[in-house]
Order: sequence, then structure tokens, then C-alpha cells
Amino acid sequence: MIGIPFPQIDPILIEIGPLAIRWYALSYIVGLLIGWRYIIQVAETHRLWPGGQPVTRDQVDDILLWVALGVILGGRLGYVLFYDPLKYLSDPLTILQVWNGGMSFHGGFLGVVAAIILFSKKEKLAMWSVGDLLAGAAPIGLFFGRIANFINAELWGRTTNMPWGIIFPNGGPFARHPSQIYEALLEGVILFIVIRYLSHKTNILRHPGGLVGVFIMGYGLARIIVEFFREPDQHIGYLAGFITMGMVLSLPMVIIGGLILRWALDKPAIKAKPVNQKKTAKKSS
Repeated sequence: MIGIPFPQIDPILIEIGPLAIRWYALSYIVGLLIGWRYIIQVAETHRLWPGGQPVTRDQVDDILLWVALGVILGGRLGYVLFYDPLKYLSDPLTILQVWNGGMSFHGGFLGVVAAIILFSKKEKLAMWSVGDLLAGAAPIGLFFGRIANFINAELWGRTTNMPWGIIFPNGGPFARHPSQIYEALLEGVILFIVIRYLSHKTNILRHPGGLVGVFIMGYGLARIIVEFFREPDQHIGYLAGFITMGMVLSLPMVIIGGLILRWALDKPAIKAKPVNQKKTAKKSS
């Protein structure tokens, strides 16, 4: 097969003595920081929140730490439990070696859900509105995460004759689908555009939980599509026919996301808070 040679990208961006900054870790940091700025911008766009701003800037700063911990702990434990439990149980210390790759979106998602629930209860916030706010920023992190997978030359796709097929260094002499790029576009760019349109051009934020449902369902659909091009993990392979573990974990997301969206839209829309006439009169006088 003829394909495009994988670009010579060193997974280590900067190395100073024993300190090494890897593209993989940097991508997570950049995704979280850009997502943080985006969350602040959307939260402070008051016309989007008829029930009032869901979080303050200080609370956004705090929730960033909770979400980061949820992504890292949930993503790593999810990968260990869903994809290769026997390997990690035989050598538990390798669970801590996050820099070697091995993060599960589904585990990270559950970690973020737990972080949102706990943080919202602690701060007495409207949990579903907080979830809607974070759902708008999540595709940003997904985009950078998938780009990191590409730089690491991991999670590559099945063999292909397409002219954009790439010969990955550890994928044999065959051209393969750059499935990491497919995921970056579907889960990152396209899902971000869809959620951005719904949040800014429709009244979906008047139905708390609506964007949460859209995100969960959208990610599940995008992941299932990409699984047709992505090479299954070698130690798992196909579960049955063309069915992969990624499909099995994503199908419930499509169903649950759809149910959450319907539940949110069936609820009465939040009405805008009335303007305090007395304060208005004092200002005008």
C-alpha cells in the first residue's frame, strides 16, 4: 500500500535533565485552559441565562481543578477497567504511568460527571445548568486530546487505500486511516459547532440539561462512526463481528443522551427574571 509517512514528531516537546514535557500532557493542559476561558465567556454572557448566571468566575476557577482531576483519575481508571485490567493488576505501578498513554474517554466522562455533581452540591449550584456550561467546552478538550493521540502515533485506524492513509511507525508497513484526526474533527470541531449554535441561537439553555443530552448523544454517535475506521485494541479485538468495545461503551451514551435531551425539553422553559421596577425607577430619577 502507498501512504503518507508519519511525520517525525518527537513525543517529548522539551527535555531539561530529568524533566520532560510531553505533547500528550501539554495537550490536556491547553485543552483545559482554553475550555476554562470559554466557560467564563459563556457564563458571563447574561442573555443566555434567563435564570441568572449559573456560576461565578471564582467558581469556574475552582471547578476547573475538579474537572481536571475527574478527567485524569476517571480516564486512567476507566482505561484500566475497560480495556486491559489483567495487565495493570499484574503490575499495579504501571497504572500511575499516565505519560505512556492509556486514557479512556468513557472513564474520564464518568469522572467529570462525578466532579460536577459533587461540586454543584458543595456550592449549592443548579447542577444541570453547570453541566450545560461544561458541555459547551468539552469538545475543545476532546479536540486537543485526539491531536495528542495522533502525535503519540497511537489509536490509529484500520488499513486503507485512501490517498490520505498514513503509515504509522508502530502500525506495520500498511497505510492506515488517521482515525485520531477523524475523531478530532467529529468529537471536537463539529460537535463544538453544533453545541455553540444551539446555545447561542436557540433557547435550549432555558431547558437545563438539554446541552448535556446533546453532548452525550453527539459524542456517542461520533465515536460509533469512527469505530468503523479505527483499529480495535489488539488485546481485545472485535467482540462480535464488527462490534468493538468502543461501540459497546458508546451506544448507551446515545440512548441516555437522547433521553436526557427529551426530558429537558419536556420541562417548562425557565422564564427570565423580572426587572426590579423600584430599582429601575430610582436609577431613572
